[in-house]
Amino acid sequence: MGLHTSEDLFIIECKDIYLREFVATDLDKLHSLTWQPEIFECLPGWNVPLEQRQEWLINYEIPENKRFLNEALKNGDIGELRLRLGIILQDSGEFIGWCCTGIKEELPAPNREVMFAISKDHRGKGYTTQAVQGIIKYLFENTNVEGLNAIALVQNIPSNRVIQKCGFVFHSNINIKHEKYNYYKLTKCVWDKKTQSLAKN
Repeated sequence: MGLHTSEDLFIIECKDIYLREFVATDLDKLHSLTWQPEIFECLPGWNVPLEQRQEWLINYEIPENKRFLNEALKNGDIGELRLRLGIILQDSGEFIGWCCTGIKEELPAPNREVMFAISKDHRGKGYTTQAVQGIIKYLFENTNVEGLNAIALVQNIPSNRVIQKCGFVFHSNINIKHEKYNYYKLTKCVWDKKTQSLAKN
């Protein structure tokens, strides 16, 4: 797993996929994925009209990604900035999902969250786990983040499994907008210990 830029794009290399900052040409694929029932049932509010998605992508998401990456490179202090990365297949370059980090206002501070979604056509292959592990490693090694959160609907078994595989520890149940979620936490200290233990084996 490594970091690099390709044509000025930020990339986190993983095994079968890589994470890449959003670009304007992701619009159609991103919009299409947000309308998959398997995704919008778990991420209500993401399935907006194409024009709204385009405005968010071009005017907010891409520029904020640049600000996040600039601050991370400068001094690691990312504040409350968000980072949104596409999950891209290594073999084909296909955009198959996303893995993002930002402040989750419904959670108690410190409330930086990792969240993700993947196409129904690419589930059960370990891609999402690779993506989440990739963004965790990047955040803990390159920013001032000391703790991360993740939530998943109680009934969303696949997402709960991904979160658990990535080292998050169950904290409690939490209700957000009348939906019940499992709430997980992962600290840099715990992640460091697990990483060191794996390196020794």
